[in-house]
Amino acid sequence: MGHRALVAYRRPDRLYDLRYSHWGGTDLTLADEITAETPLADGTVSSELLADSIARDRILTAHLDPCVHEALFLVDPAANYTVSSYHVCWLEWGDGHGDERGAIVEPDPHDDTAIRTWFRATKTTLTDVIEMGVLARPAAQAYLEARVCEEYGGIVYTHLGSEQQASHDARAPSSSVASSSMENTANTTDTTDSTDSTDPTDTFDTDHWPSERNYRFDTGDDREP
Repeated sequence: MGHRALVAYRRPDRLYDLRYSHWGGTDLTLADEITAETPLADGTVSSELLADSIARDRILTAHLDPCVHEALFLVDPAANYTVSSYHVCWLEWGDGHGDERGAIVEPDPHDDTAIRTWFRATKTTLTDVIEMGVLARPAAQAYLEARVCEEYGGIVYTHLGSEQQASHDARAPSSSVASSSMENTANTTDTTDSTDSTDPTDTFDTDHWPSERNYRFDTGDDREP
């Protein structure tokens, strides 16, 4: 068993090194344990790299498996190890194989467990609705995605995996694949990854995550143990 989290450390070149925490997804307190003195949270974060030099727009689609991970932490060592935390919501039902729809959601500052409690309850209810034949899976999933986005500001994405992402990129036009899927950002330039800045607040601007808001009409949180 475990409550798995992906921990991404921002590099000076604005790419990220990815590490794994087996229990870091239990809650979001891991963010408080990552400091300049304890960058790996006293061993809670693995010292072994999962991947290095990863662009921010590939963390979700290539590495953050919503069926496996329960939390995402973005660490900025240059800003005194500022950590941004996100709950990971698995938006599908099934065996966890194939493309997986997920969402990242920032926690409520007054109750960081609220979204997780709500999501599990809602998904469990939808499971019963599906089993009773009231809704088909695609309709239930579209409803769940819409609720996560509209009520909790979730960023929805499709996890392809690193190999499928590389294959997808090879077939795509030379322009940024992620930017083409972002809602209402056709005329927006994300300067956080192209220019140098000492302002840490631009590091984790969720407006520029590769969001997929084209809701589809397909829940407990039965990620693999």
